[in-house]
Amino acid sequence: MTAPLYQIDDPAFANLIIASAGLDQLYTGCRWTEGPVWFDDLQCLLFSDIPNQRILRWAVDAVSAGGSVTTFRQPSQFANGQTRDRQGRLVTCEHGTRRVIRTEVDGTITVLADAYQGKRLNSPNDVVVHPDGSIWFTDPTYGILSDYEGYQAVPEQPVRGVYRVDGATAAITRVADDFSQPNGLAFSADGSTLYIADSGASHDPTTPRHIRAFDVLDGRLSRDRVFALIDAGVPDGIRTDLAGNLWSSAADGVHCFGLDGHRLGKILVPETVANLCFGGPRRNRLFITATSSLYAVYLTTTGAQRP
Repeated sequence: MTAPLYQIDDPAFANLIIASAGLDQLYTGCRWTEGPVWFDDLQCLLFSDIPNQRILRWAVDAVSAGGSVTTFRQPSQFANGQTRDRQGRLVTCEHGTRRVIRTEVDGTITVLADAYQGKRLNSPNDVVVHPDGSIWFTDPTYGILSDYEGYQAVPEQPVRGVYRVDGATAAITRVADDFSQPNGLAFSADGSTLYIADSGASHDPTTPRHIRAFDVLDGRLSRDRVFALIDAGVPDGIRTDLAGNLWSSAADGVHCFGLDGHRLGKILVPETVANLCFGGPRRNRLFITATSSLYAVYLTTTGAQRP
């Protein structure tokens, strides 16, 4: 008997999924996949294989219906989360160097952040870009806990924070400092709300496994509230769609939450999901990085973040 692909908790979820669209395994053989980012102009997806120190490139292939995978960068400095800025350049979080970098059009590297108040960052994890061009990233300690996903080290920062890099001045500010382990983050379509996942329960079961929401105004966060809870594993990478729904990684797949934070349903994936992003020509294909594999599934909704 075939295992079900969807768990419908609210009838509204049935309008977001395509019952006949299966879960496609596009690639496998990784150790811990992360950081998917879609390039619409190149019809390809970049994603990280952190322990293997490589960024891989999945591309639409006329020969192979499943597409083809090549190595984009190796060594990758234990690259994790990735996004594109408003000019289409790749922005990457590196555990190994404990920095956030931008890859320029000519392939050169620009360091956007590697320290705060004179002390090295912990290990930048995930990154998003606000409509105003500012770059926001999380800085938990996962990359310095051991030598598996980075280089073991003692934290220099007193907190595990969330930071903003100003798009005009490049000034770095800490916008949140009370997370156990801040992880994935995503803006609403208009940039007025920022969602941040706290995955501290991955190593300390007494800490939260929830997603918090904040109002965003003039580069500052306010009206902090718990938006949603994850009941399987911890929330990691998250994304929003144009309808305002939030899609979160979890141990049993991808959880979808409505505007008020109640769960609409789940996409059940056979491996623990680390991250996800919308892509494809119509941005209606959800790419899922899950432990050793890259998966994808078609939906009826489209991603809020433009690739």
